[in-house]
Amino acid sequence: MLKIRNYLYFIGLISILLFSCSTPPSPPLRLGTNVWPGYEPLYLARSEGYLSRDKVHLVEFSSSSQTMQSFRNGLIDAAALTLDEVLLLQGSGEKLKIILVTDISAGGDAIIGQPDIKQLADIKAKRIGVENNALGAYVITRALEIAGLNKDDIHLVQLEINEQLNAFKQHKVDAVVTFDPVRSQLLKMGGKQLFDSRQIPNEIVDVVVVREDYLKRYPEQLQYLLDGWYRALDMLKKQPQKSAEILSQRMKLSPADTLASYDGLILPSPQQNQALLQQHPPELLKAVKKLSAIMVKESLLKSAAPPSQLFSQNKLQHRPPMRAGNVEK
Repeated sequence: MLKIRNYLYFIGLISILLFSCSTPPSPPLRLGTNVWPGYEPLYLARSEGYLSRDKVHLVEFSSSSQTMQSFRNGLIDAAALTLDEVLLLQGSGEKLKIILVTDISAGGDAIIGQPDIKQLADIKAKRIGVENNALGAYVITRALEIAGLNKDDIHLVQLEINEQLNAFKQHKVDAVVTFDPVRSQLLKMGGKQLFDSRQIPNEIVDVVVVREDYLKRYPEQLQYLLDGWYRALDMLKKQPQKSAEILSQRMKLSPADTLASYDGLILPSPQQNQALLQQHPPELLKAVKKLSAIMVKESLLKSAAPPSQLFSQNKLQHRPPMRAGNVEK
């Protein structure tokens, strides 16, 4: 009997030790976004089950300003942001890494004016609505430069993206710096496109950044995110109508307009992302340096941190879906 008790005690002790030494499950990745076509494949991936909620928790904000503030406050682990916003976070001391280029704007960001404004130069002395963030400041700065104007020539009105439609309808502003889906909605209301990101190619880039310590501790969660992202891109390419029907509900556009919003974006493939982020040197490094220099010059950024610090030595795999076309549910 004593031997049996000792044996059971030994087995119990071993079980306790094994349990206490087991690796705790990885916490879900908290990823913040606002509504923008370049980020919406994340929600397509969630809808189709490519990203489970217990592994990736998508946190939805009404503006990128809210996303940035939540990142600073430690409420999220990762964020979908424009490259200039990433530079602002880095400049404020945040240690982060770019793990994905979601899109390159090629017409998706724009300045939309009231119907009576005929060209960009006509915004002189007008009220221009713009978000109080780096992207809004950057777009208006570059547009004024192209138009031969400066900030003293216009009246800036701070407007979050979710406030722009009503302000435009009520003629509280003469033009707005905006992006899809609001851009498409304003055009349907009769707004006139005065400027878009095709005039500043490769300068507006959207990325997913993650805290450096999260990347070191939970790379498997981030690999899971990338795999789900590329499955969603594959579905968007091969089943555009079904994808648009799902995405249109969040974007508050018709399926046709939802698909049209992607005409102004380049969505890099796994191979393109590999070159942008992991090549020696990364292709995106040149754009980061150029953008950083412009932001410092225009006082949008106090000083530039080393751009190379945004690129990770932890090489996540940018791999295509395991089986091409295996997206039908």
